[in-house]
Amino acid sequence: MTTATKTTDFQSWSHGHLLRVEEALQRMLPAAEIAPQRLHQAMRYAVLGGGKRVRPLLAVAAGELADADPERALIAGSAVELIHAYSLVHDDLPCMDDDVLRRGKPTCHVEYDEPTALLVGDALQSLAFQLLGEYRLSDDAKSQLEMVKLLAAASGSRGMAGGQAIDLESVGKTLSVPELEFMHIHKTGAIIRAAALLGARCGRLEPQALGQLDQFAKFIGLAFQVVDDFLDAESSTATLGKTAGKDANANKPTYVSAIGVARSRELAGELHMRALDALASFGERALRLRQLAQFIVLRKF
Repeated sequence: MTTATKTTDFQSWSHGHLLRVEEALQRMLPAAEIAPQRLHQAMRYAVLGGGKRVRPLLAVAAGELADADPERALIAGSAVELIHAYSLVHDDLPCMDDDVLRRGKPTCHVEYDEPTALLVGDALQSLAFQLLGEYRLSDDAKSQLEMVKLLAAASGSRGMAGGQAIDLESVGKTLSVPELEFMHIHKTGAIIRAAALLGARCGRLEPQALGQLDQFAKFIGLAFQVVDDFLDAESSTATLGKTAGKDANANKPTYVSAIGVARSRELAGELHMRALDALASFGERALRLRQLAQFIVLRKF
């Protein structure tokens, strides 16, 4: 298979699964007509019709690696996407990053109001765990309980929420690369790692293989953040769909502020290679994960 064929093939695969993810989220979110209507409308506004859906795609690709039922991996990925969407709604609030644009449209608290946005985040987080309990995602009940525990840990104070706390505490400070890595392993990386591991746990992988997958997700999660940092510095608001230059204006420590744009690009490439090395033993079974890794590193928004 040529590079061009592989690229086209990935575009077809990703587009097909993006449609499936959107349909699943449409179905799993409460209908806008159900009371309380305003909250449900705002939940749907925050989740649907935008985003790269990297996390559910990672879950689906990891599920393919582990010979999982595709529908199970899709549900697991949708649960992770709901956690991600809730985090964006809360991140945009005035008490956090105070942003007015997300995915090319007004942020949830701007479109609705701050109390509604706060409740949207709360409700999306609850719905994510409802999905993990409502659907049978593993043939082994103990394994499914581990999936709930995994997502909870990745979302909490030792994962995403903790990383956000470190981020808020670091405004105006200069962080070293190891300190940035520690912050983003929690803030961004924990949920990306959870997406891959949840998708795999919908199927069957030996502990050693799960460890290799976790290493892949760790490196590609960090690469995702490095790319985010230099895109924020170099791209326009129209391209990003969110306010460009926000990090610098808020005096937040980033990879760009620590090592510059050029070195940040190099670092993203190095992390990409380390991620691919972690997949080496899987051969062609990991093709979709490799293609997703390339998309993450080479993306323009």
